[in-house]
Amino acid sequence: MAYPDSEHPTGLLLSAIVLSLIAASSLSVYPLSQYLSTLRPMFMIMVLVFWLLFQPRYVGVFIAFAVGLIADLLTDSRLGQQAFAAVVMAFTIKLTSFYLKQLNTLSAWMVAALSLLVFQSTLWMLQIITQSTFVAQSAFSLVLSIVSWPLVLLALRKFTR
Repeated sequence: MAYPDSEHPTGLLLSAIVLSLIAASSLSVYPLSQYLSTLRPMFMIMVLVFWLLFQPRYVGVFIAFAVGLIADLLTDSRLGQQAFAAVVMAFTIKLTSFYLKQLNTLSAWMVAALSLLVFQSTLWMLQIITQSTFVAQSAFSLVLSIVSWPLVLLALRKFTR
């Protein structure tokens, strides 16, 4: 059954959400050299941002928390840090979506850039507080994620409202 304002059946949409997150998690843990791994975009978070923006009926704060926990487990970071950052990011997207009436490509990219920045800043603050470390190399990943986010939009554009 589909919602009246959705042109996709619910089963297809939920399958696309799950499969895109699985593909993103595979890209997030694919082995790379030490130098290239610092440039790896935040694939799971980028896909999560897409679904939070364009399918908020199906993907919300709870899914953001679950994806953050999975990202914590996959990347061997402290349990809960990426989950908390993903929830803060999801609330940022919900807040900005409240003020946006029309979501075009440029505004979606700006919201995505803001949310990726919020995610990484929250993660940096949590790492400073809990581990007394600051990983500046993750700024490269942040910039590359912001620049390459339109590719996620292009790949999943079929599932925009």
